[in-house]
Amino acid sequence: MIAPPSTSMVSPFLQYFFAEHLIVHRRVSPETVASYRDTFRLLLEFLQSSVGLEPSRLTLSDIQAPVILRFLDSIEQNRGNCARTRNARLAAIRSFFRLVALRDPASVDVATRVLAIPVKRWDHRLVGYLTRPEIDAILATPDTKTWTGRRDHALLLTLYNTGARVSEMVSVQRDQLSYGATSLLHLIGKGRKERSVPLWPKTARILRGWLADAGENRPRLFTNARGGPLSRDGVTYILQQAVKRALPNCPSLAAKQISPHVIRHTTAMHLLQSGVDITVIALWLGHESLETTHIYIEADLQMKQKALEKVEPAGQAFRHFTPPDDLLAFLSAL
Repeated sequence: MIAPPSTSMVSPFLQYFFAEHLIVHRRVSPETVASYRDTFRLLLEFLQSSVGLEPSRLTLSDIQAPVILRFLDSIEQNRGNCARTRNARLAAIRSFFRLVALRDPASVDVATRVLAIPVKRWDHRLVGYLTRPEIDAILATPDTKTWTGRRDHALLLTLYNTGARVSEMVSVQRDQLSYGATSLLHLIGKGRKERSVPLWPKTARILRGWLADAGENRPRLFTNARGGPLSRDGVTYILQQAVKRALPNCPSLAAKQISPHVIRHTTAMHLLQSGVDITVIALWLGHESLETTHIYIEADLQMKQKALEKVEPAGQAFRHFTPPDDLLAFLSAL
């Protein structure tokens, strides 16, 4: 027997989902709230434009699984979103329908079908990163004779030193920076996880000078020219302008797509190439799982080359290890 369609309105559930469930019960980060908000804004706009349904009049039966699938297809085809972004939008919708299934028994069938929508597989590409000459060329471009140039230089250097996410960097407050024998920047990352990252003496010195230049009345570490917070797009623009100015002295930058997240990858790769243990890099970056950090080992060609040099080429006799001394042979046999 087919259950009757749910007549429950979407708006009360959506208001409860954002105002109480996410913020009070789950205590998700502001970045997660913003991402989920954007997902439902896009979904409601899609329904309004494609089938003429006003958002305030939607019922739960109006957004069943086939509609969600058409929406996911549209953001890939019309907005150019990749499979990972598609899956992130689906995760937000699934979270909402898990709540619906608990609070509205009449909508369990609708929710179950939406929750059964599979995630889309995506290609796992090697991470992009910059070489040391490339990052040096970028850091050398800001004009430190101007206020914006000093800010841009301090911002880009801090991004490279800490490997911070751009969302972490735009929200950093002045009191999260501490000076001492080892200067530290305290960061609050995904899942409200806190970590402290040591700063090079050069970074600490430049940040100290920048804060004196910026004035005491600005609580954030980095602001725009009007004293307001920098946006993610603002940081991306600053980086892209620096890359553009660095191109004449470093042409290899033209072949790379460079974003603030590539700077984060660059920090991790340079730590790995300097011999820092992978577990330390995971703590440095604020990764919850060590598996996330393994992508940098996969991308490190130097490490693969060293491993290859230890293997005899095909067609040559395999050389067995022989201890160089009788005492070593005895110890090896224990």
